Amino acid sequence: MIPAKGYAANGPKDKLKPFNFERRELLPDEILIDILYCGVCHSDIHQVRNEWGSTRYPIVPGHEIVGKVIKTGSEVSKFKVGDIAGVGCLVDSCRTCSYCQKGLEQYCKNGNVATYNSTDKRDGTNTYGGYSSAIVVPQEFALTISPDLSLEKVAPLLCAGITTYSPLRHWNVKEGSKVGVVGLGGLGHMAVKLASSFGAEVTMISTTPSKEADAKKLGAAHFLYSKDKQQLASKAGYFDYIVDTVSAAHNYMDYLSMLNTDGIMICVGAPPSAVEISPFNLIGKRRSLVGSLIGGLPETQEMLDYCAKHNITSEVEVIPVHKINEAYERMMKGDVKYRFVIDMKTL
Repeated sequence: MIPAKGYAANGPKDKLKPFNFERRELLPDEILIDILYCGVCHSDIHQVRNEWGSTRYPIVPGHEIVGKVIKTGSEVSKFKVGDIAGVGCLVDSCRTCSYCQKGLEQYCKNGNVATYNSTDKRDGTNTYGGYSSAIVVPQEFALTISPDLSLEKVAPLLCAGITTYSPLRHWNVKEGSKVGVVGLGGLGHMAVKLASSFGAEVTMISTTPSKEADAKKLGAAHFLYSKDKQQLASKAGYFDYIVDTVSAAHNYMDYLSMLNTDGIMICVGAPPSAVEISPFNLIGKRRSLVGSLIGGLPETQEMLDYCAKHNITSEVEVIPVHKINEAYERMMKGDVKYRFVIDMKTL
């Protein structure tokens, strides 16, 4: 076994604290990654606090991982020792179902293996994530990272980047598309950057008017203060797409009415409670309310390559690992621009 250390929570009301554990030895197709940076996703908070009702403790969160390959299995050909590699939200899947065969491992019919709080198909143990010193992963579930980008700014692309890139591509956001982005946080700021890079006209929709300047620096052409009902009403029927990135409870109805005929509202945030909508807000203009979950391995690599080509990275605040509990509290207050990233050298 491979000794490892990390930060874990032992219950829904517990703080994250130092945790010693073991990673299993490499199988022939696996690599061992020395973790350099790990982004902090809002879903980490949901799971640590068991807000989705599926957490198994102890839990080591983290699925926005960038590090250096320090060991390879005998059959590994994709990486060599010293390479930089990334790991996102998945570390395995059945690989044989129709979705896996299409590179849509996130929708695996037989159940994918999440990077943390999931069951490892290979030994039946609970998976532990990137708030840790090292991780073992099959080579097929590791991504190649451009050496030309700042690694701490690349880490959030492994979740926030692909979570917004995938639906923008799937629903064909392109030059001239009118896109509203709800929420300027970890997901929202990547949605603004990516949609504007595709040539879309982007409007940031936020409860925080002080974020207008930042939104425009990131690529938004316009800004709407979502607590001002007159501002929202002024954009009735305006947008082709709205990307809702908010993970807290909020009213979807405020945004559906801003969609044009055949407009699409894409939900990538994951509020912990159910939402209500009126069907008349959909059927009156043939609008769609859709959802999207991260992306498969091929598309995640495509996104990383696209971001490297266009010099797109996340806006981050790098923190030492011992400040993770403080970071969670700040995230709940929206006090981060726009993604915390843990420097794992501080572990």
